[in-house]
Amino acid sequence: MSTEWRVGVDARRCVGTGICAGTAPEHFHLVDGLSAPLADVVAPAEVIVDAANSCPVEAIMVRDATDDRLIAPEE
Repeated sequence: MSTEWRVGVDARRCVGTGICAGTAPEHFHLVDGLSAPLADVVAPAEVIVDAANSCPVEAIMVRDATDDRLIAPEE
């Protein structure tokens, strides 16, 4: 497993429910009503996967920073 993940939010898909910020406030916050990661590259953490999998519109993508493999959302 990689030691770093890339986290991104597709602002065109995000509807601003805030579930991600509620699930992982140390990794996501709302900016102008839309989700944004606090950092683009993070250490792996299960709570980030939980937030991505909880997004009702699958706006959050978590990828392995080494090989770009999709980690979340689960397909």
